[in-house]
Amino acid sequence: MIIFNKSNLLRRIVAGIIDYILIFCFTIIYISLVGEPNNNGGSVVSGYKSLGPILFWLTMTVGLEQFFGRTIGNSAVELKPISINGLWERPTFTQSLKRHLLDPIDMFFFGMVGIIVVSSTPNSQRLGDLWAETNVVRTDSKKI
Repeated sequence: MIIFNKSNLLRRIVAGIIDYILIFCFTIIYISLVGEPNNNGGSVVSGYKSLGPILFWLTMTVGLEQFFGRTIGNSAVELKPISINGLWERPTFTQSLKRHLLDPIDMFFFGMVGIIVVSSTPNSQRLGDLWAETNVVRTDSKKI
């Protein structure tokens, strides 16, 4: 059963936190293992090695949405993105990419941009969803 309403906001916040904690942790571990030491006591990656975190981000967001219909965070809180083309189907690759390319803007200032946009749009869409023509809906069987 698919349920859509404004109460998805908290679930969407939790899903985003879960997804980006995983991406952040991978990036930190990757840089510490693969990176070259710098003069400040840290590590840095450059050249082709810098593609690792980008490819991981792409896999964790767009890739999981393409293969499983949702990210780990969305799965944990029983949400999934859908195309708003009237068929309620999973987003295309281009739609998923558009959704997540705007994540930095939606998550700006601790997610306030996304929260404001979701709260003020009729279909509770964030900027990425508006651009990609998608929405995020509940998939659990609990009625609201």
